[in-house]
Amino acid sequence: MPIDVTRALSAGPRSTRLTWDDRDVRLYHLGIGAGTPATDPAELRYTLESRLHVLPGFATVAGGAMDWADAVSAPGVDVDLAAVLHGGQDLTLHRPLPVSGDVVRTSTLTAVHDKGRAAVLVVQAEAADKEGPLWTSEAQVFVRGEGGFGGARGPSGRLPAPEGDPDLVVERPLREDQALLYRLSGDGNPLHADPHFARRAGFARPVLHGLCSYGVVLKAAVDTECAGEVTRVRRCTARFTGVAYPGETLRVAFRRPAPGVLRAEVTAAERDDAPVLGALIELLGPGGSGPAAHAGAGA
Repeated sequence: MPIDVTRALSAGPRSTRLTWDDRDVRLYHLGIGAGTPATDPAELRYTLESRLHVLPGFATVAGGAMDWADAVSAPGVDVDLAAVLHGGQDLTLHRPLPVSGDVVRTSTLTAVHDKGRAAVLVVQAEAADKEGPLWTSEAQVFVRGEGGFGGARGPSGRLPAPEGDPDLVVERPLREDQALLYRLSGDGNPLHADPHFARRAGFARPVLHGLCSYGVVLKAAVDTECAGEVTRVRRCTARFTGVAYPGETLRVAFRRPAPGVLRAEVTAAERDDAPVLGALIELLGPGGSGPAAHAGAGA
């Protein structure tokens, strides 16, 4: 059924109360690969409730609400889930994420772009608790076969091409059951668990959630570039350029194009570095205030 663009864009914002506690945080951390080695103090800060630090990517699943799901469930949007792909995710953190939270999240479908062979649904969301804004996010969701309705094409959304050799390359192995574990945080899309559904969507087998890869990359940035300080991540803009499969190894190439900025290119090592995602990550300085300054920058 075609997207009713007028109805979708005139529907207005939707608000939902979201709550979470340390169990939800720990489950998310396990879902993006935290906890190995299990007794490593650097990993225990993500898995042990007595010393828990909340990784920034948790905002994409906190309370079970997800931007992409808001897009495909908006009034006037009635599409085949097998035609849906998460195209990009932007997350800005206004304050450190608490171990337990109670927020009101308000989401709005702000645009429907016509890419010819596909439509792109854009959803923006704001989450705030009693102390004020906590995070802002935006998702771009591709719906194959729903373009060609004569709408505006919209921006390309492509990140600038990386320049120079990577400053750091790290590898992050994925468990064979990584998608099954990650989906316990609320993303029940059958594309990530059901082989028959994955084949109908055009994939040989279930693929990993894009936001799981997104979380893996943000954790790698915190661990390698921020000395474990989760509060130093201010923003992450990512474009999903391919897919990863559970059991593969994500190869993350970091570049430092400017003080306080990381560029990440993520590929699947076992598939000749097939692209998975590209991201720009904005960092604050140590302690979570002011722009970061990498070694060699400035004076």
